[in-house]
This record gives sequence, structure tokens and C-alpha cells, in this order.
Amino acid sequence: MGWGWIGALALAAGAVGEGLGETFVLPTANRALYEPGQEDRYYVGTVGQPWVTGTFGCVRTRGQQFHEGLDIRCLERDAAGEPVDAVRATADGEVMYANRRASLSNYGCYVVVRHRIEGLEVYSLYAHLQDVRDGLAAGWTVRAGEALGRLGRTTNTREPISKARAHLHFELGLRASDRYAQWHQRNRPDTRNDHGEWHGHNLLGMDPAWILLEQARRGSHFSLLEFLRRQPELCRVLVRGGTFGWAQRHAALVLPNARAAREGTAGYEVALAFNGLPVRVTPRAASEADLSRRFQLLEVNEGEAQTRRCQSLVVRRDGHWSLSGAGERLLDLLAF
Repeated sequence: MGWGWIGALALAAGAVGEGLGETFVLPTANRALYEPGQEDRYYVGTVGQPWVTGTFGCVRTRGQQFHEGLDIRCLERDAAGEPVDAVRATADGEVMYANRRASLSNYGCYVVVRHRIEGLEVYSLYAHLQDVRDGLAAGWTVRAGEALGRLGRTTNTREPISKARAHLHFELGLRASDRYAQWHQRNRPDTRNDHGEWHGHNLLGMDPAWILLEQARRGSHFSLLEFLRRQPELCRVLVRGGTFGWAQRHAALVLPNARAAREGTAGYEVALAFNGLPVRVTPRAASEADLSRRFQLLEVNEGEAQTRRCQSLVVRRDGHWSLSGAGERLLDLLAF
């Protein structure tokens, strides 16, 4: 099927985003997110489970499993019952990756787009696509609302996605490392990486629904940077070293510290959200921090740790909190 009609449809549906600059538009024509009480018309839950399992966060397996994005319900189907909804770019940006081989990922066919917003490089990911727009490839510039592909149910998992559960898996996140492929080869040699820097593990998610709803509420007063800085922290850690990859890539999230500026940076204090997303980073001088270890856990928000446990970045043993193996690996990736 050609892409002319679906591209026009997507641009028309996304026209509300034109001229808004650094804002996001919905990635499909489904607008039920903005209709209170209509969540089951927007989200697709897991098999036999309620719609909340299609939202972002610790929402699966009784709160023990993390879901990195939103599973958005289709609106239109063809005569065979397959979805035909256009999937569109959530903001102006550049296509970084397009995977057309569904067998290579549990995301199936997926597209990654980079957006520059308030000094941040934000990435959107669109997964389980039935197909990707003809010719779309890395380096393409896209506008908010422009067609990327068609909503579908592709995946390489043992259990296929049924027609009834066809959906767009949509993520917004920040890139953990610009050397992920090297890190993966060193730290996960027993697992294939068919996607280079655009492996799903290299994107640390933000809640797209929260962002879209907050943007709708605040309008031109919405700031993604302030939204990130206000995120509750799971813990604070100290990372030894005068360079920290995340801080260099996300300078907008680095807070000033006069002593480190004066004496030199010997480490970084990092506030992590529950899923490992660094939301505040503060350079530290050697005179104000114990840098005897590469990674040191400074403080844990026990309420957050007990409420949102799905990533298990910290563990409590014998009455004391410590970084888990998953927490150590995450910090190693961020610092790589």
C-alpha cells in the first residue's frame, strides 16, 4: 500500500502541533488521553489485564515489572481487522534509526527520532509498527505530525501480539550512552546487539502521558527541563572521576557548584529517578566528597524505593541500603 494517503492523514491530524516549536503532539489520532475517564479507550493492557498495564512505570506483574512507554490503542482497521492508523512524529526532529526487520527485536519494526528541546537531546521511539514509511531512513528531518509508519503488532516474542491488542508502543527518553555498542560488547557478550547505539536499553524513559498531560495543562508555560528536575529521586549516588559521560551529554541537567568550578571536578553527585534516569547532576570537588570508591550510594528515598520497586537499582540488606548489580551496571553505562 502506498504512503501518500496516510502521510496526508498524519499531517492533518498533527496540524495542531505546527508552530508550537518545542512541544509534543500525540503520536496517533487517538486523543482519548485528554478525556477523563476514557483511559481504556487510549491504552491497551497486557493479555487479560486492565488498561493500566499499558501505561508507563511499575505497572506489570503486580508492580514488579517495568513498562518503558505507552501502549496506545488503534482507532481504524481494514476489512481483515488489521490496524491502519498512521503513526507520526511527536515533535520536529531527525530520524536516527529505522528497523524494518521485525524478527530482530521484541519492538518489532520500530523508529527512533531525535528532538532538540531546551538544551536536551530527547528521543522518541515508535514500536510494533506494521510497516515503516517508504524511504524513511537515518538522517531524515521530520516535522511534528509527519508520518513515520503504520500502527501494527510486529514483534519477535514467542507470543505474538493479537489483532485485538494491536497498538503503538511509544517512548520518550534520554540516551544513556553514546558508546552503547562498545559497552554492550564488553558487558553483555552473550547477547546479540543488532541495533548498535539504538538498542532499547540505551534509552532511559520519561512518562509520555505525564508530559503530554502537563503540557496540555500548562500550555506555553510547560518546560520539559523543569519537569525533569522535579522528578522524585529514588536515590543519590556519587560517581568518581573528573569526567562523567551523562553530564557531558546532558549539560542542561547539571547544577552549578562553585567549589568544583574553583578546585576542579573530582566526581559527580547524581540523583536517579526510580528507573535510573539521572534527573539532577552536581559536580563535586575532592575536598567535599569521599571518592574512595567508583560508585557510592549516598542516600535512598525509602518511600520511592518501596513503592516503585520494579527496576531494583537499590537493595536493603541487614538494615542497610546498597546499590544492586543492576544499579552498578546502570552507572557503569552512564559513565562509560
